[in-house]
Amino acid sequence: MTAEWSLTGAPNARDLGGFVGAEGRLVRAGALIRASGLGRLVDDDLPTLGKLGIACVVDLRAASEIEVAPPDRLVGEPRVVHIPVHDPAHPVFTYVSAVMLGHDLAAYEALAREGTTGAMEAIYRWFVASPVATEAFTRAVREVAEPGNLPLLYHCSAGKDRTGWLSVILLTALGVDKDAIRADYLRTNDLADGVNESIMGAMLVRRPGLDLDAIRPVLEARGSYLDAAYDEVAKRHGDMDSYLRDALGIDDAMVTSLRERLLEA
Repeated sequence: MTAEWSLTGAPNARDLGGFVGAEGRLVRAGALIRASGLGRLVDDDLPTLGKLGIACVVDLRAASEIEVAPPDRLVGEPRVVHIPVHDPAHPVFTYVSAVMLGHDLAAYEALAREGTTGAMEAIYRWFVASPVATEAFTRAVREVAEPGNLPLLYHCSAGKDRTGWLSVILLTALGVDKDAIRADYLRTNDLADGVNESIMGAMLVRRPGLDLDAIRPVLEARGSYLDAAYDEVAKRHGDMDSYLRDALGIDDAMVTSLRERLLEA
């Protein structure tokens, strides 16, 4: 299994190593790291990040999110690739960033009334249905497959939705069991629970009476979100293998290459 480490400023960051993949081979430790935005890392996190030896960082945030967030704190000179998975017409993307950064949420009251749980499920369907999202996830996988890009760290703002779906894609390609993939997706709730409660507590101080029930779905990873994406895959492609092959271009040759590089012998 993977070595134990953690980042105080990005508590849901973790190594995808240790999962059982195709033919019983384990995903290599230290090759793929998922995280949230790295702008909140504290000084004590930097030696840990340095030991990971990141060669490439894939940032799934839009430029508008990056502009209002603290600059990512990086160690060394990793290649940074911006691949935005973003729909400017959908307020959930900016809402997540606003919640994480403690910004004024007054502009999102209509979204809260409509129901943020349903909006989050719609975003996960969009991950699969949208040509923009499909192209972005395709590019991200190709960065993983590129020689010299490992170890690779990928992240968005909260490190659970766009980062979560890319994790699903990669682990599926590596032959990891669907139940194990779901468990990793939901693990974000345990790792980031303290941060989420702090975010909501701080918001209540600034805006007493704020409806936390409208905010909580944005901060959490929920099985219904993942189910919405899987359902969209089934409707459009039949199964995940077909989605990977036909939508993302992860053909047999790429699957073989990814497994050779990312699974232990």
